[in-house]
Amino acid sequence: MPASDFSTRLLGNAPQSLARNIIGKMLGLANRITGRYRYDTLRLEHVCGVPLLILPTVFNPRLLRTGEYFASVIAGARLGAGGDVLDMGTGSGICAVLAARQAHRVVAVDINRAAVHCARMNAALNHHEERIECRQGDLFAPLDDLRFDTVFFNPPFIVGTPANERDCAWRSADVAARFAAGLARHLTSGGRAYLLLSTFGDACGIFVDELGRHGFALSVFAVRQYVNERVTILEARPPALAAEPT
Repeated sequence: MPASDFSTRLLGNAPQSLARNIIGKMLGLANRITGRYRYDTLRLEHVCGVPLLILPTVFNPRLLRTGEYFASVIAGARLGAGGDVLDMGTGSGICAVLAARQAHRVVAVDINRAAVHCARMNAALNHHEERIECRQGDLFAPLDDLRFDTVFFNPPFIVGTPANERDCAWRSADVAARFAAGLARHLTSGGRAYLLLSTFGDACGIFVDELGRHGFALSVFAVRQYVNERVTILEARPPALAAEPT
């Protein structure tokens, strides 16, 4: 199956660009009217019943909805229960905090220094500072030879060069290829990775293609359809497990 067909089969077709642009502008206007456009202000949010302090330049999981959806699936399915968890691109730390309720250990990584500080604060705010370790760095660089039973990643959706650390949450030229190349070395023999991918942007199909190229067995774990976007949580099993039944 061609790579583009494989991506479409798992992620679905992106909305038509004209309709997406119109809906995006309408949502942008609504956000301005309600005050939800204040992305770079200090905010106190509640996501899945968890209080979060969101620092400027840090991805807000409630305002941007994908983070809140990912967190709700992690909590509802008890992903990572009893094991060691890696929360890649942790942002506010919401996925790390929810995973820490049931995991043995959580390591939260982000390239944005403000996000690492934010995640550390939210771990303490929710009394999980003993179970969550926050590290700053690019993808797997700060992890040495650590392996995990479960990996979470809400990656950048747009292909391009990030303008700053905040923009790394949205844009990357090569994260998909580097993540797929390094993932197997940081998963245990029975490990699983869960990626939140979207029909918004042009990078998510590349994640599917790169993981497939490296021999990962891929399946759809959960799907959420919004008016202008389809969000898919993709489960990836390492190459050694690709032939084993789930």
